[in-house]
Amino acid sequence: MPKPYSIDLRNRVIVAWVAQEGSQRQLAERFKVSLSFVRNLVRRYRETGQVEPKQCGGYEKPIIAGQYLNMIKSWLDEENDLLLSELCDRLRETTGTSVSITTMHRALEKLGIRHKKKSKCRRIKRRLE
Repeated sequence: MPKPYSIDLRNRVIVAWVAQEGSQRQLAERFKVSLSFVRNLVRRYRETGQVEPKQCGGYEKPIIAGQYLNMIKSWLDEENDLLLSELCDRLRETTGTSVSITTMHRALEKLGIRHKKKSKCRRIKRRLE
């Protein structure tokens, strides 16, 4: 991945833009950068007042961890044929944390649970019997 432009260059572009030394297109040509870079930099400066580049990559803390994993395990111990979508709905209702089906699947993998799919039709028939 390419390195971000230097803070010095970013500051010079913003100073020129604030002083209205030209349009964004002219500033891009003057500083030999792309127009999209100038547009994004100006937008970021307007919204946050920052010119530093955003952080790339890094560790992202998992949404489902600790007590949430224990809660999901207890739900599956009680009723082992819950669908991933139903688990997501229960988690949202109980904790207010909304997760995708993919995230829920990853959580089950962490627990070492292989989640078998059961059709809704089969589950309904079984409940009616």
